[in-house]
Amino acid sequence: MSQALLDLLNNVMTSPWVYLAVFALAAVDGFFPAVPSETAVITAGVFAATGKPNLALVILVAALGAFAGDHISYLIGRHSVGRLRRGRRAGAAFDWASNALAERGGMVLVIARYIPGGRTAVTLTMGGVRYPLRSFTPFDALAAGSWALYSGLVGYLGGMAFENDPIKGLLLGFTVAVTIAVTTEIVRHVRRRRAVPPPVTGTSSRDSLAQVSGARDDQAD
Repeated sequence: MSQALLDLLNNVMTSPWVYLAVFALAAVDGFFPAVPSETAVITAGVFAATGKPNLALVILVAALGAFAGDHISYLIGRHSVGRLRRGRRAGAAFDWASNALAERGGMVLVIARYIPGGRTAVTLTMGGVRYPLRSFTPFDALAAGSWALYSGLVGYLGGMAFENDPIKGLLLGFTVAVTIAVTTEIVRHVRRRRAVPPPVTGTSSRDSLAQVSGARDDQAD
C-alpha cells in the first residue's frame, strides 16, 4: 500500500504540472480553508530533496498562490461587509479585528498566516473593515512569502533526513508543522487569557468602597 502511494506521489511530483497544482491549492486555500495547501507544499518540499520538483520554484509558486488567494479573500470581505456584520458575534469579531489592527497593524496578517483557519478570517475581516489595500498588500507579501518558505523548508528538511524513505520524511514534516501550529495556538490562548482582567466580586467591591469612604472620612477629620 505504501509502495503504491509512493509511486503515485513520485509520478505527481516529477510532473511539470505540480507547480500549477501547488499554486492553485495555495490560492484556493486563501478563501476556502478546507483546501490543504500546507500539505501540498510540505509534500513537494519532501520530494524536492530528491531533486524533483525544484524547491525554489515550489516556494515561489506557493507564495504567489497564497498572495493571490489572500487578496481574493480580502475583496470578498470588502464587498460582503454588510452580511459579515450581522449578529452580535459577528459585530464583536469586527470590533476585535479593528482593535487588533489598531494595536498591531498589518503584523496581525503575518501571524494569522500560521494559525489554522486564521488567515481566512483575518483577510476577510481586513477587507470588511476597509483596511487600506496599499497597506494590506506589502504585509500579505511578507506573510505569503514567509509561509511558503517555512512550509517548503519543513518538507525539504524532512526529505533530507529520510532521503531513502520519503514517507517517513512526510511524517516528520507534518509532525513539525502540526507541532508549531499547536504551540502557536496554545501561546495565543494563554496570552489572551492573561490579557482579560479578573472579574471584580461583590465582596471586593464593598471592600474597595469601604476603603474609599474611610479615606474620605480621614480627610474630613
